[in-house]
Amino acid sequence: MQEFSLPLLSGVALAFFWANFAPQSYAGFLHNHLFGLPSFHFLTNDIFMVLFFGIAAVEITQSILPGGDLNPLRRAVNPLLATLGGVLGPAAIYLVLNHLIGSPSLQRGWGIPTATDIAFAWLVAKAVFGARHPAVSFLLLLAVADDGIGLAIIAVFYSDPALPVVPAWLTLTACGMLAAYGLRRANIVSYWPYILLAGGLSWAGLFMAHLHPALALVFIIPFLPHAQQEHKHFFEEDTADRTTLARFEHDWKVPVDFGLFLFGLANAGVVFSSFGMATWLVVLSLLAGKTIGIFALGTIAMWMGFPLPVGMERKDLFVSGVIAGIGFTVALFVAGEAFIDPVVQGAAKMGAMLSIVAACIALILGRIMKIERVW
Repeated sequence: MQEFSLPLLSGVALAFFWANFAPQSYAGFLHNHLFGLPSFHFLTNDIFMVLFFGIAAVEITQSILPGGDLNPLRRAVNPLLATLGGVLGPAAIYLVLNHLIGSPSLQRGWGIPTATDIAFAWLVAKAVFGARHPAVSFLLLLAVADDGIGLAIIAVFYSDPALPVVPAWLTLTACGMLAAYGLRRANIVSYWPYILLAGGLSWAGLFMAHLHPALALVFIIPFLPHAQQEHKHFFEEDTADRTTLARFEHDWKVPVDFGLFLFGLANAGVVFSSFGMATWLVVLSLLAGKTIGIFALGTIAMWMGFPLPVGMERKDLFVSGVIAGIGFTVALFVAGEAFIDPVVQGAAKMGAMLSIVAACIALILGRIMKIERVW
């Protein structure tokens, strides 16, 4: 996901210019049905994003295995507490700012600034710290765990108010999980039955229950046969691992990375005049909330006896918090779910896009704080 941010940026740029110079054409492209197929927006957000969140679920699943970055638990306490700070901090600042200067209609957007863009966080962290600095792995762990929480926020808090949740249909999702378990017990090593059969049942259950179907594979991925011991860190590839889980990640990571062009095209078509109160609430909550929350809880974890990774200092923790303020991809996705009003939604998406300024702030802080790069 980290090596191919150019397709995402290209999709964002094309959507931005298309929406501003030919808004009716862009809206028609997104929502009209072509040759009887679902709309481009539906195909991207409800179908393609299943694979995107599936890859994120692979990283989380691998990280909790023996040898993974979240195993044993003591090793993961500091970054996980920092992750909690990176969720609670932005949400709290958003709600406080909205109470002071916003309006009740914007309160629903509190989940938008809780997200961290994994791809951009990796790129900026590498530029600030160097590829082998422990802060890079710390930040990736934080970003993946952060987006794991983000998946839960989407599922629980952002169902469509016009379509109330119908929990009975979740029995289909449960059947998908049972099917995946059965496939594993039957020693099925191809990932296709897991994705098509079990994943299809999970998708249908979420869709019919009026929950976001993009999360379908999150419930299936942990059942894919996997290695008993992890030998890699986030987004590294273990060429010796030929298990079902590893092959799914290997086969789909690059297509998903390039498919982010479609995601950018479908979600970043924000009119330049879309600046509004939601813009500033989102961008300020991302920049300030992430930094304060991550630095505060990471420091508290140190006081509790759970240190930062060897070679990582408190100034690195602070700059990591700044980098985590890049919401972008997942924040755009959450903004699309949080608000129905296209004007408010556009303003919130503008805030998610403007959070890229955190990259510039982090690069400047890296020089001012004399962070030594480790290559």
